[in-house]
Amino acid sequence: MEEAKPSETEKRRQNPAEDPNPDPKDASKAASGGRNVAYFILVKTGPSFADAAMGRIAQGTKVLAEGGYEKIFRQTFETAPEEQLQNSYACYLSTSAGPVMGILYVSTAKLAYCSDNPLSYKAGEQTEWSYYKVVIPLHQLKAVNPSSSRSKPSDKYIQVISVDNHEFWLMGFLNYDGAAKCLQEALEGRILDSA
Repeated sequence: MEEAKPSETEKRRQNPAEDPNPDPKDASKAASGGRNVAYFILVKTGPSFADAAMGRIAQGTKVLAEGGYEKIFRQTFETAPEEQLQNSYACYLSTSAGPVMGILYVSTAKLAYCSDNPLSYKAGEQTEWSYYKVVIPLHQLKAVNPSSSRSKPSDKYIQVISVDNHEFWLMGFLNYDGAAKCLQEALEGRILDSA
C-alpha cells in the first residue's frame, strides 16, 4: 500500500513570510472553513508601481480635502473624547480576496484599519459596497510580530494578533520601520497598563 503524500496545496503555509507563493484556492477554503485566520495571498502591492503611486496621490488628496488624518479617523471610527491619534500608516491588509489598500491608525485606545475605497460584496441578489474596517482595542492586542519573506527579505510584513487569536497581516508600508516600532510600543503600553 502506497503512503499518501500531501499535495502542494496542503504543504503551503498561511504565513506569507514562510510561503512566497501561496495557492489562491486555499483562500476560499480558509474562508469557507470558518477559520479565524486571515489568509494572505502574496501579490504585488498594486497592479503596477505607477498604479500604486497614483492610488497614494489620490489618497493624499482626500486627506487634504477632508482636513487631515485626525479628522478622517474621528469621522470613520467611534472615538472617546480623550482618545488621541498617535500615528497613521498607508499599507495593505491581507484578506481572503487579496491585499486591500488603506490606512492603519494607531490611537491611545485602539488599532484601526480602513480601506481607501469601498469593496463590493453580494447581499442576496444585490451587490453592496462597504469600506473594509478592522478595529482592535489596545486591551485586546496580544502580539505584534514584524517579519519578512525568507525568499525575498525586502518583502516585509507585520502580523497583529488579538487576544481571541484573530490574525491580521499588514504589508506594503511606506514607513515599515516606523510602523513596526509604533505597533510594538502600543503593545508594550497595553502590557504596562494592565500590570
